[in-house]
Amino acid sequence: MPQKILILGIGNVLYADEGIGVHFANYIQYCYEFQSEDGVQLDFMDGGTLANALIPLIAPYDHMVVVDTINAANAVYGQVFFFDFDKAPAQVDWQGSAHEVEMLQTLNMMDMIGDRPTTYVLGVIPTVLESMSFQLTEQVQAALPTMERALIEHLQSLGIHATKVRDVDIQQLALDTSTTIGAARYEAQI
Repeated sequence: MPQKILILGIGNVLYADEGIGVHFANYIQYCYEFQSEDGVQLDFMDGGTLANALIPLIAPYDHMVVVDTINAANAVYGQVFFFDFDKAPAQVDWQGSAHEVEMLQTLNMMDMIGDRPTTYVLGVIPTVLESMSFQLTEQVQAALPTMERALIEHLQSLGIHATKVRDVDIQQLALDTSTTIGAARYEAQI
């Protein structure tokens, strides 16, 4: 059976930097085409702030990268962390937002019953968690190349070849509901 890999964007897009996980997953899906070796399946999912409700959706995967904001001691805004969930750096404390704690609880619950995929976390320290703002701060936007490089290199290590076919500003993509991603989401909900 082919390996199933999930890129899970987490966050609330209505709270500025809090939405970077969702925006980043959309950005990668929009800007790249992927080819895999040996039938590896790659999927992208907007997990929003659903946490526990995601369990039946993510349990079938073998490998998952959770993209989200994180909180860490002595870190600076826009700093990127990429780590194996089972080997989280001691400075990561999961207290940056309510949904972070809920996602941590979700992953721990899945671990207790044995259905959590191998999980990596791609996190960035947010600057602004302001309600009703789609704007990403300069610090978080500046983290994009580091996040992009970390994810693409990780996917390549799993047998997924990525080719960049589009270049778009992540902020514009976050605001533009007429992109193919937005249209595909709309059609899928009909």
